[in-house]
Amino acid sequence: MAINKNHEFEDLEGVKCAIVEKNAAPARISFLKDLLAFNGYAVVVVKSPPPKAAAAKPAAATDVPVTAANSGEALPTQPSPPETYTIGVTDVMFNATNAVFGRSLKTESGHIVTLAYWLQQEKQPHDEIPYFENKAG
Repeated sequence: MAINKNHEFEDLEGVKCAIVEKNAAPARISFLKDLLAFNGYAVVVVKSPPPKAAAAKPAAATDVPVTAANSGEALPTQPSPPETYTIGVTDVMFNATNAVFGRSLKTESGHIVTLAYWLQQEKQPHDEIPYFENKAG
């Protein structure tokens, strides 16, 4: 059980894992899997369960359900939800927030992973000087 929502655990494929991200798209999974594996973490990816459908509104006794048979038209079908995945690492001490802000993750090019890089807002992280190391006064 997690102490807080920032450090969740789950059994993925029968292995206790620290959850890195839930409901991630395949492209996001590819990015995170490569980054975490490069940093020495054993990564586990499983398909996320589909989202729960919204509760149906109860029909009144006088309401006649509209079907393809009595409307004369084909009813639109609900689009299927996109496939999403849950990614975790077998090191239960891992916390994505601490790893990014603690500057403990590196890219293959040797740069420190920044928040913008982690969120895929920039292609290559630039080495920032943390505010507490900035000697300019």
